[in-house]
Formats: sequence, C-alpha cells, structure tokens
Amino acid sequence: MNILFIEDDPMNRRVVKDMLDVAGATMTEAEDAPTGLALIDAHEFQIVLVDLRMPGMDGLTAIGHIRARADAKARLPVIVVTADAAPDLRERCLEAGADDVLFKPVAMDALFEAMGRILARDADGGLIV
Repeated sequence: MNILFIEDDPMNRRVVKDMLDVAGATMTEAEDAPTGLALIDAHEFQIVLVDLRMPGMDGLTAIGHIRARADAKARLPVIVVTADAAPDLRERCLEAGADDVLFKPVAMDALFEAMGRILARDADGGLIV
C-alpha cells in the first residue's frame, strides 16, 4: 500500500512513517500541499493523509484541489491529521471532502482503524462485505 502524507512538520511525518512501516506500507512524504498535489499527479496512492495547518496552502484547500480533479484521483481517500481541536472542525473537514479526521497525537490503532474503514468501502461509499 502506498500512502502520501502531506505534513510540514518532519517529526510528525517520522512518527506516522514508523507506524506505517509496522504495517508494511510505503509512505511518500510531502512537506507542503503544492508538493503533495504534484506527487498525486505523478504517482498512485491508496490513501492521502494531510495536515490542516501548513504554510502557503492549508489542508482544506489541498482537499479541494484533490476533489476538483477531473480524473479518478478525485476520489482518493483523504484522512485529515490535525492538532486543531476546534469544536466544528470534524464537520468542516468532512464537508470539504475528507473521508475521516484523526487528532494528534495519532495513535497507531486509530490510524489503522480509519484506513481499514476507508479501504473497506466500495466506489459508492457502501461497505464491502
């Protein structure tokens, strides 16, 4: 499984990479949203993890760019990974097109559960049984 993590903090990228290594997943890192969007153009990913607060372009804007694509990559599963604890944040992220939201510090079981839920859905959003 190939996962893209768009996150400006190298320590946060390292922690998540270590978690994904345990599962045998490959993680590609992008330190900002424009770089992450370019990587999506050039590579195939099964899931995109994205931070919300980054210099230049924030995570919600990046999600908007992904969802606005005219190809199949517009449906890439996106999980927001954030330290922001605003009361309406989860709803705003889902409205922007995120598939799930995880709050930092991310626990390995929460990350794997979110990824499993997303990967267990069919193209119409229903569960694959």
